[in-house]
Amino acid sequence: MVLTDLDGVVYRGRNAIPHAVEALTRASLTARVGYITNNASRRPVDVAEHLERYGLEVSAEDVVTSSQAGVRLLATLVPAGSTVLVIGGLGLTSIVEEAGFTVTASADDAPAAVIQGFSPDLGWTQLAEASFALADPSVPWVATNMDWSIPVERGIAPGNGTLVSAVHQAVGRMPVVAGKPERPIFDAALARFGGERPLFIGDRLDTDIKGANDVGIPSVLVLTGIDKAKQVLAADERSRPTFVLGDLRELSQPYPVTVRREDPDGTRYATVRDATVAMHGHVVRVLDAGDDELDLLRAGAALIWESGLAIYGLDVDPKLYGGE
Repeated sequence: MVLTDLDGVVYRGRNAIPHAVEALTRASLTARVGYITNNASRRPVDVAEHLERYGLEVSAEDVVTSSQAGVRLLATLVPAGSTVLVIGGLGLTSIVEEAGFTVTASADDAPAAVIQGFSPDLGWTQLAEASFALADPSVPWVATNMDWSIPVERGIAPGNGTLVSAVHQAVGRMPVVAGKPERPIFDAALARFGGERPLFIGDRLDTDIKGANDVGIPSVLVLTGIDKAKQVLAADERSRPTFVLGDLRELSQPYPVTVRREDPDGTRYATVRDATVAMHGHVVRVLDAGDDELDLLRAGAALIWESGLAIYGLDVDPKLYGGE
């Protein structure tokens, strides 16, 4: 089973990421492919239709959104049929209604809970209503996700985490979170798709990879979205991917082996194909850049991650992350 994020992996804004559609189509021939997104602004059917326009064969049942995971979480906090203040767009309100809750946009309706998800149309008025309702500490607050940023066609834009933070500053508490890296969205996906050997693909270390690691799913970081070489080298123990790919063409290719050795003086070496990196003490240097900068990154990351040392205490060769 292959589970994959969308923004930064399959598409950026309206544009498909090169090679992603072909790679996922190939994967679907031998494995169930499920699409998981922290973006709560669209309904699963809308996401499926978006993916179909790129040539993927996808139905709404193949999509799990943070809205769906959020409503599953909400159902554990308040009675069925409760009135819920929804701060978000159609992708969230429709899921809340389908679950049998009564949707309101006003704190004056004494909602039993608040659920908040991303919508590009949210403004101060909606955030203020959430703050008014959450002045009562007994009212549960669910956030679909806490992504600080989202990749769009024109660049990187603020995500739901920034909007949740605005409410947090007003009410002095934090929500429970359903989306990546928290467990509820992974539980929802595994319950939906089953599968004994899942693999999760994402473009963010702090949500996709950390979340997969926390639930014990092998993870792939693809460098077509948010995080790049510098972030890979600096990844903390909970956010390190099992595999690092430049793009999804490599999904069907054998993953290269990292060969390690150590000199008597303590210098350690990592070689991936024809790229070799050495580390002595806190100094990390490229010995042979090889023909593939991704292999160089893999070798450097292996040494740094296994050293147990924090990246800010290391002297790292800039060649490892594309510097001079």
